[in-house]
Amino acid sequence: MVQVTFVDVNGVERRVDGGSEDQSLMELAKANGIDGIAADCGGACSCATCLVHIDPDWTERTGQPDDIEFAMLDMVADVATASSRLACQIRLSGALDGLRVVVAQQ
Repeated sequence: MVQVTFVDVNGVERRVDGGSEDQSLMELAKANGIDGIAADCGGACSCATCLVHIDPDWTERTGQPDDIEFAMLDMVADVATASSRLACQIRLSGALDGLRVVVAQQ
């Protein structure tokens, strides 16, 4: 199981245990009621309503966005940073156990 700490849009930090390796970060957030993760497109990488900022210690392990995700991030450039990712595009794995993300204000 994968543990993730979310800082929601209200600044509330919450550790979520029990993420499975077949889930996306967005699915884990939605299943646990993390404020600020709307996920309007359901994980299709077409809305950017699951935007998170990856803690700098974790950016190498979460990887870089592909071209489609990068295009979506460009559409929300006013709130995106160099460490931003769409939570729907991050697949949980043992390598991400302990991940910390901040949900973006949108």
